[in-house]
Amino acid sequence: VARESAADFDLSQACIQISKKDLYIPLIIISEEYDEEKVSAHLKSGAHDVVSSTQEKHFVEVVKRELSHVRAIQKLHHLEVEIRDVEHRCELLLDSSKDAIAYINDGMHIYANSSYLEFLDYDDIDEMICIPVMDTLSGDSQEKFKEIGKDFLNSNSDAKPVENVSLTSIREDGTEIPVLASFSHASYDGESCLQIILRPEENSAELEAKLKEMSQIDLLTGLYNRSYFMDALHESKEGALSDDSKAAVYYLAIDHFHSVKANLGIGDADFVLRDLAQILETKKSDKVTLARLSDDVFGMIINDTNDAQAMDVANSLCKEVEDHLFDVEGKTVQVTLSIGVTIINANAPNIKDILGRAQTASEGVRKLEGKANGNGVLLFEPKVENPLGNHDTAGSYIEKALDEDKFILLFQPIQSLRGGTHEHYEAFVRMIDDKGQEVSPYEFLPPNGPSEVAGKIDKWVILQTIKQLSEHRSQGHDTRLFINLTAESLQDPNFISWLNVALKAARLPGDSLIFQISENNAITYLKQAKEFEKGLNTLHCNLSVNQFGRAINPFNLLKHLTPEYVKLEGSFTEEMQKSPEGKEA
Repeated sequence: VARESAADFDLSQACIQISKKDLYIPLIIISEEYDEEKVSAHLKSGAHDVVSSTQEKHFVEVVKRELSHVRAIQKLHHLEVEIRDVEHRCELLLDSSKDAIAYINDGMHIYANSSYLEFLDYDDIDEMICIPVMDTLSGDSQEKFKEIGKDFLNSNSDAKPVENVSLTSIREDGTEIPVLASFSHASYDGESCLQIILRPEENSAELEAKLKEMSQIDLLTGLYNRSYFMDALHESKEGALSDDSKAAVYYLAIDHFHSVKANLGIGDADFVLRDLAQILETKKSDKVTLARLSDDVFGMIINDTNDAQAMDVANSLCKEVEDHLFDVEGKTVQVTLSIGVTIINANAPNIKDILGRAQTASEGVRKLEGKANGNGVLLFEPKVENPLGNHDTAGSYIEKALDEDKFILLFQPIQSLRGGTHEHYEAFVRMIDDKGQEVSPYEFLPPNGPSEVAGKIDKWVILQTIKQLSEHRSQGHDTRLFINLTAESLQDPNFISWLNVALKAARLPGDSLIFQISENNAITYLKQAKEFEKGLNTLHCNLSVNQFGRAINPFNLLKHLTPEYVKLEGSFTEEMQKSPEGKEA
């Protein structure tokens, strides 16, 4: 910034020196009086702006603008370096690729990787660059290439890729080779061009089919994988919509599989999974799809069935697995299944919710009388009753309860066995029904939603908790509260900014709150959980994971998250003493 009247150097020369040094330094000149010719001369010489000495607000905005430009240019320079680095790595990948890849511009080769040169029997890239692409194609193939190339002319980056076009390539020695060519738009050295990938045509269809089949198979069990299962689920739902048929979906969870792995080891536990897969394969038919969905969960779909038939199959399978003796390296192992069943009909929800229903039923087996350890079957039935009367949807009566202030908070003390100066409580929410009775969230929140209402309840709990905690701490108590959050808040990208505003409004320190998420939600939404933890750290709030130990390998979660508190699942403590890893943790 230079004041025109006080400058002890030539302002034009200053601009010239800045340009000579190849620097981006915005020069702002403060002028005592506005002279159009002087302003024009300063701008022509390289000044970025001329501001009147009486316009302070204008000057501030000009400075802000130029600083923003400086930052943008610095970012641009960084991006240019990154782009060059990425382009270099891409070239290395192209050179090492087994696919024959070349870039074409104006009908000429401008790049070809070593596989492309070898494929067409050329020794030198410089030799290839001098050859038009038409000279490497037979007459019929040249016409095909011209037709396809029209869509990629004039730098048309919107042209859709063209896959597996049958062409005949001509090698340097004149030999003709049938190939499958793929075309797509690309950029090379800043130039828009056409990318060509050549593959031998022989057995390509058979190879492609085999690769597709391999991508759908679980390598351990030989059954289909989760991806194929979800596609099959989609087809079953479409069938239910088109011909009003029914299909049954089974969620087959192995009970206490973590104990099996702890006792046998991972390798021997795999034998159990293979043997169980063989039992399931005895149910295989044209109407049945079998898959392994996760480490200890299998899935099954039976088309053209009804509720009674579906339950008969589930009960029969459950009994068969219970009676089977698995032989593993001379040891006899017995396992059981918790089988959740749901029916797909014309009114079924989306496929994720369908599988979620089956999972909910599977988890509900342990709540049945005499089934605390699993080994049972449960058919999913949507809840139609609600504690607030006959409202249309679950969401509507929860919304009504929020509007009518029919929620209350309960605080359970948490006592430290080692002593300490802090008071800790856990906040719980209850809804008051039409009869004045307290209702827990497990009763008024459906298993899979409604998501928006769950998030609203979380925010209500937080606002009420902050209000009461602020009043309590003002009396000299050093109290900290655990607040449970649903998956909906964990996935809400605006939650942290909302929480920041709420804390500032209450003038409450962040470290007085500990936000608690379940292990299952943390694993299911791990990416969001990591971002959520970062956001809490910026507000100095703490993170807690509850129900810890339900997962097959719970310690894997701690490689990604570093919660200040962990609340152990009850059954996990039974196995923890048997595991050296558990003792160390």
